[in-house]
Amino acid sequence: MLRVTTASLCTYCRRTRLLLPPFAPASTVSSPTKRPENQQTVDSLYKLSVDIRKVRKFKGWVLCESSAYVSETADLLRDMGADTPVIARILETHPEAVLCRPEDVTAQRDLWVSVCPNEHELMSIIEKFPASFFTLTQHDNQRANILYLQSLRLSKRIIGKLMACAPQSFSRPVKLNQEVIQTLRETYLDLGGDEGNLRLWLQKLLSQNPYILLRPAEAWRDSLGFLREQGFTTEELLSLVSRLRASISELQPKAMQQALAYIEGALDCSKDELKQVVLLCPAILYYSLPILAGRFQGLMDVGVSMEQVKESPNVLELTTQIVLYRIQKLASYGYHVQSGSLDVIVGTKKDFEMSYGKLQLRQQRPLFNPVAPLRSAED
Repeated sequence: MLRVTTASLCTYCRRTRLLLPPFAPASTVSSPTKRPENQQTVDSLYKLSVDIRKVRKFKGWVLCESSAYVSETADLLRDMGADTPVIARILETHPEAVLCRPEDVTAQRDLWVSVCPNEHELMSIIEKFPASFFTLTQHDNQRANILYLQSLRLSKRIIGKLMACAPQSFSRPVKLNQEVIQTLRETYLDLGGDEGNLRLWLQKLLSQNPYILLRPAEAWRDSLGFLREQGFTTEELLSLVSRLRASISELQPKAMQQALAYIEGALDCSKDELKQVVLLCPAILYYSLPILAGRFQGLMDVGVSMEQVKESPNVLELTTQIVLYRIQKLASYGYHVQSGSLDVIVGTKKDFEMSYGKLQLRQQRPLFNPVAPLRSAED
C-alpha cells in the first residue's frame, strides 16, 4: 500500500507553487478531469496587468486554449490608442479577444474605422463593447450593412452605436435590414411625415433603440393596425409613433387591448376620453396590467380621485413609491395634492425638484402689503 507522508505532501506543494506564476492561487493546479492552462497565455496576460483570477473565475476556458494571440491583440489595441490600463480592462472583460487571429482583428478594425469619427471614439466604443468588436463573423454581411446604412445618409455616430449595441443586426443579410427600414419609411410617410425629415426621424428611432432592426417588419404593421382600429387618426398615430419611437414595434395588440380596457374601466371614461389619456401618456400602451392596476390602486389609497388621474395620466408613469414620496414632501410645505392638480408631481426628478423649489420659495418669501405704512429708521 502506498503511504503518503506529510513531508512528501509539503515537498509536492512547494514544487507546485514554484511552477505557478506570481500571485496565482494554488487551487488552479489542473486536475485529471480539467484541461491544463496554457502557461504562455497566462504569463502574457500577467505582463499586461490583467487580473488572472477574474479571468479564471468567469472565462477560465480561455486560458486552456492551445492557441492565443495575447501580445498581438495588445499591439493592435495599442495602435488604436489604448494604453496599458485600458488594454487590461478590455482583456479582463472579454478575454476571448486573445483567441482572435490578428488578421481578422485587423479586418474588423478597418470596418469600424469606416464608421467612427476618430480613433479616440473607436477605442471608447471597444472599451464599452469589447464583445461586439471581437465578434469576428460574417464580415461580408457587416460590410454590406454598413454600406446600406451609409447610403441612407445616417451619421457615422449612429451607425457606430448600432454596431456596438446590436452587432447581430450587422451579421445578418442586408436584405432583412432593408425590409425593416422600408417598413419604417412607409409607416412614416403614410402617417403624414415629410420625406425631407425622414432621415432625422430614422436617426432618432435607431438612436433610442438600436435593436429596432432586429424586430420583424410585421411587428410595426400589427401595432399600428391595432391602433388604427381604436380610432386614432393619422395625425394622432404619427404623434404616438414619434413619442414611443422604437418601443411601438415591441407592443403586442393583445397586451395593448388589456391595458386600454383596464384604463377605460378604472377611469370610467368614454372612447374619446380614452384616446386623450393615451395621447397624454403613451406609456400606458406598454405597461403590463399588474403594473397599471398597482399604480392606480396606490393613487386611490392616498386619496387621489379618478378625475385627477384622467386630467394628469402621466402620473401612472411613476412608481407608487415615488408618488408617495413626492406627495409627502409637498405636504410638508402645506400643498395637498388631493385637493389640487397632479401636474406638480409628474415628470422627471428634475421637473419635480423645480416645482418643489418654487413652492419652498413661495413659503419662505415674506408677503408684501402695499398699503401698510413703511417703517422708518427711527421706529
